[in-house]
Amino acid sequence: MIKDKVAFLGPQGTFSHEAASLVSDNLISYCSIQQVMGAVESGECICGIVPIENSIEGPVSLTLDSLIHNFDLKIKNEIVIPINHNLLAAKEMTVDEVENVYSHSQALGQCQPYLERHGITAHYTLSTAAAAKRVAETGEDAAIGTLKAAELYGLKVIDTNIQENFNNETRFVVLDNDDSPITGNDKTSISFSLFEDKPGGLFELLGLFAENDVNLTKIESRPSKEGLG
Repeated sequence: MIKDKVAFLGPQGTFSHEAASLVSDNLISYCSIQQVMGAVESGECICGIVPIENSIEGPVSLTLDSLIHNFDLKIKNEIVIPINHNLLAAKEMTVDEVENVYSHSQALGQCQPYLERHGITAHYTLSTAAAAKRVAETGEDAAIGTLKAAELYGLKVIDTNIQENFNNETRFVVLDNDDSPITGNDKTSISFSLFEDKPGGLFELLGLFAENDVNLTKIESRPSKEGLG
């Protein structure tokens, strides 16, 4: 085991890094969600943090499907991070002086109205952190990224909260090999499939929750990977 290390989806300076920083300072980044899960399952790390749902984009399919089909891990906790995008540059400048901006496609899309209002041309990078690193290395243009990235790469924050939707949040889950102790006030995720395709099959199953006064906050249908539904 990498002593007490917590795995997260890298690189550093991303929202995943921000979420992981709330759990531990002893962090190690991995290149993919499945690598994070593998590090936890093998005992290489004590736990892992991965995104599972965004309030705008919806569920993170790779996280859900990997938990269902590939890894025997437990969700031990959750962390909800507000997704606030910031305009970062290597030197002090005004928004009107920015001509080109770099970031991940999702961040650029969520900030498009702002960019159009200021006549800024968008350029794609693999991640918000990669954009921040590029700007720090070249000293030119600007990036859309996190405050964590600004701190990490020594960038100036030109403007904050430039996203169009201010209700943008991402839910991250803390994965472990062991389950949490039952408290009586738990939020639980389960996966199941019906063995028999019949009318009312799903109704019968979900009815058990109502009969036992268990509230359902979300239902997600996933492909079985064995054929069409």
